[in-house]
Amino acid sequence: MNLICTLLRRLLRMATVVLLVVIGSIVLVRFAPGYLSDAREMDARYADGARNELAAEAARSASVGGMLWSEVRGLLRRDLGVSRQYEVPVVELVRPRLAVTVGLLLKSMLLAWLIAGCTATISNWGRSPVSLPGRLCHLTSTLLLAVPIGAMATVCLLADSGGPLLVLTTLLAARDFKFLDRMLRKAWNDPHLLHARAQGVPTPELIRVHLLPGIMPQLGSLATLSILTALGAMVPVEVIFSTPGIGQLAWNAAMNRDLPVLLAVTVMMAIAVTASGFGTGSRRATEWQSA
Repeated sequence: MNLICTLLRRLLRMATVVLLVVIGSIVLVRFAPGYLSDAREMDARYADGARNELAAEAARSASVGGMLWSEVRGLLRRDLGVSRQYEVPVVELVRPRLAVTVGLLLKSMLLAWLIAGCTATISNWGRSPVSLPGRLCHLTSTLLLAVPIGAMATVCLLADSGGPLLVLTTLLAARDFKFLDRMLRKAWNDPHLLHARAQGVPTPELIRVHLLPGIMPQLGSLATLSILTALGAMVPVEVIFSTPGIGQLAWNAAMNRDLPVLLAVTVMMAIAVTASGFGTGSRRATEWQSA
């Protein structure tokens, strides 16, 4: 019963976060300078009647409460509205770009985990915590994390070497290595693992039976951290490399005050972030119930 209550509380928290994201986006866009002005009114292709309709639409969008009710009602009906910039349904804009962003996110996370796992293993291979491989790995990751993601992407673009996958993988691998190195160093010195090593247990069995079960919760937290880091870096990376993904779409929507598209993208990112944390919290709640 406690587990069900915990899951319901987390679902309510997720819905609250999404609602706050919608409210915050509406308030920021509504009170942005020039929101009530529409560039389409100055387009010669629009007749006077069409301009009057645009002015009436802007007047209906002047109330924050009306905008909020309209957007929430559309979300409940799975109707994301029509883009003010492209004049097409938002769903048609989001669907192909979502596939690009999700594919880039998954590929970069998998490659980053592989690189970070290998470097963390090399760093902890020696018995001394200040071994030369460990120092080199830590120095490299620290230098990479000190470089802004926009600067890294710009250098790769100007040098014509690599692309968005390389930049995201480098950022995630450097950050994940810090987490994995501390986690493996602590787990490698646990008493039960030291006892198994003293008994001469082979290394593959030692990792599979004694190491991995103890660090699975931490790996779930690392997955959440990787998703948050990748989502934060997705916008500048996709804009710099002109990748037709969700990040580029969000940037264009923010620059053109395209509220339906901006709300759809921010809600999707809020759901992705809260869902990743929800999975980790649910697993901890399950472990607490079974304990």
